[in-house]
Amino acid sequence: MKRIGERRKRPWPALEEGDTAAHRLASPGARMVSFCPQCGQKVAAAFNFCPSCGGRLPPQEEEPMQITPSSSWKALNQDQMQRSPAKTKVEIVSPGKEQASASVKQDLAQASAPTISPKAKAKPLPRPPKKNKLASVKPLPEGQILTDLNRKQWILKKLLRQSDCGLIYEANSACGAYPPKQRCCLKLDVKDGRLFNEQNFFQRAAKKATVEKWKKEHSLPLLGIPDCIGFGLHEGIYRFLVFPAVGRSLQSVLDDCANKMTEKAALQLAVRLLDVLEYLHENEYTHGDITAENIYVKPTDLAVVTLADYCFAFRYSPGGKHVSHREGSRTPHEGTLEFISLDSHKGAAPSRRSDLESLGYCLVKWLCGFLPWSEELTNPCVVMERKERYKADVIKHPRLSYGWRAIPEALQSYLQQVMPLDYEERPDYEELRTVLRRPLERMRTSAYDSVDLRVAP
Repeated sequence: MKRIGERRKRPWPALEEGDTAAHRLASPGARMVSFCPQCGQKVAAAFNFCPSCGGRLPPQEEEPMQITPSSSWKALNQDQMQRSPAKTKVEIVSPGKEQASASVKQDLAQASAPTISPKAKAKPLPRPPKKNKLASVKPLPEGQILTDLNRKQWILKKLLRQSDCGLIYEANSACGAYPPKQRCCLKLDVKDGRLFNEQNFFQRAAKKATVEKWKKEHSLPLLGIPDCIGFGLHEGIYRFLVFPAVGRSLQSVLDDCANKMTEKAALQLAVRLLDVLEYLHENEYTHGDITAENIYVKPTDLAVVTLADYCFAFRYSPGGKHVSHREGSRTPHEGTLEFISLDSHKGAAPSRRSDLESLGYCLVKWLCGFLPWSEELTNPCVVMERKERYKADVIKHPRLSYGWRAIPEALQSYLQQVMPLDYEERPDYEELRTVLRRPLERMRTSAYDSVDLRVAP
């Protein structure tokens, strides 16, 4: 029977599957379940990268309070007291329940005092500043054997170089699963580094069967996407990916010839890279870091051109829904500063136009020798400002020239089509390829012939 002045007790919110009362009583800073700021998908607290789009998740701001069973029960009773004050609640207690009620009242009285575990009393220590990614990866010795998830073993040879994604080793199969004379490269990084993002890309969008199907459907003799032949964890702290050797980086080739490239070679590379970018974009991803360091040519077969290094790859259209343009949602100026798009400068997620813009900057650098901001790379804000002015100049004044050579007409047409693209607009890849193929046809060559480069083994 409801008494006058009695306040109706509000029901305790239903727990979701896998949730507990301790979860609800964690401190406000604890991230039990969160949402990706890039794509809006739900992610678990332990994740550092979004499994849907591959974007890095923001760090937790506070350490969660240490919860013990007793403190959870006391906090639960305290919350119920706040929801249903005793002054407005009249309750009839039978003699048989009087003793139990007394013990409950004692617990409630104890719960009114702010009792927390010793760990919760201590203030969390300030987080140390982020260290250089390269310094956090300790090199493994030559001869070390790593076993991937398919139980294939790989033996490390010499360390080739360091990159933003960790260490790159020469490697060979140690179990006969791969031809022993076939050279491979193994990329090694910390477990939660950018290599996780690259692994996620290959598992979602670049399986060998998917790439071969695309080539057949689009009648492409070659498509420059590397084949990931192994991946796994080592000692619980390292993550690694294994690829067949893809040759020399284009940057190392340019270093041998004073950073100069023929128009024929630049146009051949542009068409081949457009093929790769169209595949990536149609499979919901952007590359995010187009640069000569990430493009490889095979000295023994110059028709083979590969776009590698997908540690900055971003799933811009999860489930076919394009992410919204939000400046400041990611780390600004992320990638190779000289060639990244204005979207990346401003902390927005890269979209299709971002990759094409970066490719345009690369082509200008290869053909003209430098970019208007090449001497300002120590100041990201100045680089961004000059790119904004350059973009406006390309649209208004198509006849531009820099360095030791005027911009070819085909490249001018490419830039005029790419620079005005909207953030979510789909580029006309075939029209862009046609613009770049015309001068090649006049040269009586094809984009799929050997690239016009002199490459030492």
